Amino acid sequence: MLDKTANKASFALSLKKVFAMLLSRLLLVASCALPLTPAAAHEYWIEPQAYQVAPGDTIQADFKNGQNFAGISLSYFDRSSTRFETVFDGQVNPVAARAGDSPALQLDALNADGLLVVVHETAPSTLTYKEWEKFLKFATHKDFPNAATDHIANGWSQEKFKESYTRHVKALIGVGSGPGADAAQGLTTEFVALSNPYAAGFDGQMSVALRYQGQPRPDAQIEVFDRSPDDSVAITLHRTDAMGEATIPVTPGHDYLFDAVVLRPVPEAADDPEEPVWETLWAALTFAVPQ
Repeated sequence: MLDKTANKASFALSLKKVFAMLLSRLLLVASCALPLTPAAAHEYWIEPQAYQVAPGDTIQADFKNGQNFAGISLSYFDRSSTRFETVFDGQVNPVAARAGDSPALQLDALNADGLLVVVHETAPSTLTYKEWEKFLKFATHKDFPNAATDHIANGWSQEKFKESYTRHVKALIGVGSGPGADAAQGLTTEFVALSNPYAAGFDGQMSVALRYQGQPRPDAQIEVFDRSPDDSVAITLHRTDAMGEATIPVTPGHDYLFDAVVLRPVPEAADDPEEPVWETLWAALTFAVPQ
């Protein structure tokens, strides 16, 4: 009788442990799938585990979110992704990612030299500005001097107003000697690399075109994050010319994140505190410069 009672108690304890373990895993997955909070809504980029790979090597890359070119890795979830593709030798291929994949990109070997472009666009996420000053600081940082005036002119609240944001990111990976060229991929906003940093004869001048809705973005700010081999990061600001292009000097052995933001009012924003009144669209490009 005592043995049966002990066995029942042991079985009940085991069930509790299994249930607790399953619950903790479900909570972890759910937390990964939730939209980013305002505190986490900074730069977002694709970071390859190696920016240069040999033909035949597996290619892996993480989605990253953080500040100053340092941050956390995010898993792939289809609910937060609207587009995830690779482009190689002119061929566009959807990435066959599964929910929870980390690294987000796990690509079979490519058996030819070339430039691999990884493309990702996210579904909209929403944040709430609880302090007017934080919005002003963000608008100033991202070079939108008229945002405050437009906000007030529209009669929007300066307390607890919402913003919707999306990410439009690309990464350049050199396979073998890395020949090839980037091209516009039709993202809502995007960087198009006009230079190939892996190509023979690259002169240390990285030229890019910045686009929005298929058109050049002239006189737009580009924030450049330059990470050296010791992981220190230098940040500089640049502007596109009248053609929406910029040429930026880069250093061998360094990794780069180019970042540019579109801040726009939501068309016909409703007088509803639960609906966003602003949209931000973040373009990003990552690459490395070989030694």
